Amino acid sequence: MSVRGTRRRRLVAQAVMLGCVLGLAPTTWMHAVADSRVRTVAEAPARDVAVVFGAGLWKGRPSPYLAHRLDTAAELYRTGKVKVVLVTGDNSRVEYDEPDAMRTYLTGRGVPDDRIVSDYAGFDTWDSCVRAKEIFGVERALLVSQGFHIRRAVALCRSAGVEAYGVGVAEPHDATWYYGGVREMFAAGKASLDAVFRPDPRFLGSREPGVRDALAAAG
Repeated sequence: MSVRGTRRRRLVAQAVMLGCVLGLAPTTWMHAVADSRVRTVAEAPARDVAVVFGAGLWKGRPSPYLAHRLDTAAELYRTGKVKVVLVTGDNSRVEYDEPDAMRTYLTGRGVPDDRIVSDYAGFDTWDSCVRAKEIFGVERALLVSQGFHIRRAVALCRSAGVEAYGVGVAEPHDATWYYGGVREMFAAGKASLDAVFRPDPRFLGSREPGVRDALAAAG
């Protein structure tokens, strides 16, 4: 093989290695920021607010993954780990209302309606984190999501100014779980850009007193 051919192969190999390093950097950042802040329900520190992220509806009801997040939030409330639950999800269309479906599910599991606050513009994880801080005044929170998503949620909420711990929801390793894990590899890149450039949410709006009022109701 010629010297030129050897050099070309070396450059290609170096480019591939650099691409791998850059591709893994966002995931490495997320784990470095969040690994020490993921807890079980029993291990989670007490906080005033739990934030539950939307995960889709099936025929107007929470999908199984979303239902499991809400079950965990209800357990946090019952065990006294949190006083208020902020449900954040998509209501960009009249016929699609994640927060109200989440509220109905929680009240059906014993969480009082006046301890639930709805964020109707939590279109993605970054938007939910920024709005929790800037719109609802949440300074500290427990975040509730599946294990493959919880580290991104913690990293982004901390970047948005929320002192957060994550409560990971265990799931069987089925096709949905593997899809979520693969999706997170790509979502990590966007998350790192959000943390660096701190874009405004799709909808910000005015401050809302919902969390403050719910905490007052909780005494």
